[in-house]
This record gives sequence, C-alpha cells and structure tokens, in this order.
Amino acid sequence: MRIALDALPLVSSRMTGIGYCEAGQVQAMMMLHPEEQYVLQFFDKGDGAEKRKRLYYYEQQRNVSVRQGHFSGYLYRLMTTAIPLPYRAFFGKDADITHFFNYIIPPGVAGKRIVTVHDMVYKTFPETVRGRTRFMLESGLQRSLHRADLIVTDSEFSKTEIIRYFPATEERIRVVPCGVDKLRFSPMPPAAAPAIEELKRRMHLQANYFLYLGTLEPRKNLDRLIRAYALLKQQHPDAPQLVLAGGYGWRNNHIYQLVQTLHLEDDVLDVQPEEKVQPEEDVQPLLCGAMAFVFPSVYEGFGMPPLEAMACGTPVLTTRAASLPEVVGDAAVIVDPHHTEDIAQGLEKLFLDAALRERLQKEGLRRAAMFSWENAAAALYDVYQEALTR
Repeated sequence: MRIALDALPLVSSRMTGIGYCEAGQVQAMMMLHPEEQYVLQFFDKGDGAEKRKRLYYYEQQRNVSVRQGHFSGYLYRLMTTAIPLPYRAFFGKDADITHFFNYIIPPGVAGKRIVTVHDMVYKTFPETVRGRTRFMLESGLQRSLHRADLIVTDSEFSKTEIIRYFPATEERIRVVPCGVDKLRFSPMPPAAAPAIEELKRRMHLQANYFLYLGTLEPRKNLDRLIRAYALLKQQHPDAPQLVLAGGYGWRNNHIYQLVQTLHLEDDVLDVQPEEKVQPEEDVQPLLCGAMAFVFPSVYEGFGMPPLEAMACGTPVLTTRAASLPEVVGDAAVIVDPHHTEDIAQGLEKLFLDAALRERLQKEGLRRAAMFSWENAAAALYDVYQEALTR
C-alpha cells in the first residue's frame, strides 16, 4: 500500500494529544509493516523548513517520503467550506489510503479515505470549545464523515457519541484505542531519585503533592478541583500541595482568580513555563514524584493523561465521565465530576490511605500495560486493509 498521512498534527509547534496519538500509531505501524510506503503530507506556504525538522525521525526511514503543499493550510480549510478545491491538486493522486487524524477530510482526496474523530465535545459541551474550532467542526464535520470510507475513534464511548449525533455513520466506525509510550512513561528507578529531588527544588515543589498535568481549559473541570482542594485543606491543613502543570489553554484566567478568592496562593502551585507548555524532560519526573495524579475532566474521547500516570506507577484520581472509566478500569479512585464534595473525598482517601496508594500503583501499572501503540497500530492497519476491500 501507499499510505498518505496528514502530518499537520505532527508538525505543529505545540504537540497536542491528537499529535501524540498520530505519532504513536504511525511510528508503530512503520515498524510493524516496513513493507508499505508512507507519505507524510502538510500545507505550508513558506519553505516549511521548521516543520520538516519535526519530521526528522520519519524522514530517516527508507520507506517514508514527505510532501509539502505550498499553500496556507488555514486558507485552504477556510476556502473548502465553500469551494471544493481538491486536495489531490496539492498532493497527487497516487495514494491507496489517505488518513486524516484531526476530524476533517477535505474534498478531492486520493484513494480510500480514513478519518479519526476523537470525541464529540463540541456537540456535548460546546461552551468548553474554542470558537474557531467549533466553527470548523460545525461547518465541516458532517461532510467529512460523508466522505469517509471508514471512521476511526479512540474509545467505545466516543463511538456511541458519534452515532448519537450522526447515526448514519454507525456501520463505518471502528474503535482503535490509544497506547502509551513505555519509554517516556514508566516508573523511575531508585537511582533517578536525585533527578526528582532536583525537579522539586527547581519548581519549588513540596515533598508530597497532588499533580494535575494537562491543558488548562474549561472542560478539565479545574474550578471544582480547586474548590475540592479547599475543602480538603479545611479538614487537613497538612494536605499536600496541588500542582497545576502542562500547557495553557483558553479561558483559564478565572482559575487563578479562584485560587486567590479561596486564599490558596501558598498551596496551589502553577508551574506553567514561559513557553506555555511543559518541557518534555520534566514530565516523567513530575509524574513519578507525585503522591497522586488528579484528572477531574468532564469529557474525554480517550483520556491519555491518566493512562500515562498509571504507566509511571502514580496513583490516579479521575471521574466516571465519558471514556475515563473505560481507560482506567478499577485501577483508580473514581469520583463524580459534578460534585465538589465527592472530589474532595477522593483526594482525602488518597492523602490518608497509604495502602490504597500502594494498591493503585500496582493495579495502574497492570492496567497501563494493556495499552500499547503496537496494538493500536495493528488495529489501525486492519482498518486500512478493510477500507481497500470496500
């Protein structure tokens, strides 16, 4: 097969969960199926040099080539909401499969068309989605789903959500769960303890802390997390710090205002770096050094952060919302995302019960071992093979 892949999530200056999902699946597939030919495609009206640097790993593989469309990707997406400018005019007609990992299949695509739809948050919680993203999906997703030969999604929950809003797609949806990179996310050995201590010193972390690691945005439910933490501190003044880390999202200024209103400035630590995204080398020691990882999101198509925390051997608190129970199984403290008191009780359990934390460490590692990018790539390859027969 000649497999063309939309590389835009891979060349973005700030890698998101969609980019990590594509990278994990594509890299594993290239190892599992080196006999196939892979083409990475992206729009860039300039020379694309910076973006190509981010594809360096892929270009070193003998069966990978890169194609650049010398046009503004943003302008192309905007134009195709009204004018069916064919994608193949920029990237050719020789692909057997073309896969888009970020919801939208443009018009005029070569070969069998695959699209990954990660969730339906823009339908279920539209107030938590950035306006321009909501416009893109409202104006383009239905046509994209109509163009798709097969639709990939990350969880059974997301499959039911897509069917709920687009019932005509039911027979074309295939679930391909995400994986976790065991090299990036694993327990750090005792010899690495100095590295964790150095991180704590540099970031002014206490010996024990609860960690939230993810984008700061409305659907992550950080307002209730902070209020729940305030309740915990009232009952247990010696409770660990709450550390917020990851990357800046949007509509997050109120989070810091809430911290001030609740007089938690000395207890809630924001470790967002100046470049607005957590440096890669800090993520593993941050996770491994935490007493527990807390992820109170109200909606996730899959929920990578809890899985990555479990793979590091860190106890997890998350919610019974959306796909999160599907990911964590019985290996986490599960709370109601809409009840602050329930979140506070979950934090209290993790703080007071060392035996619970030890059990969750072991169960989390076992649970995370069930999710690998190799399994995901094998399932995705089956989707490609099926598409060719349709």
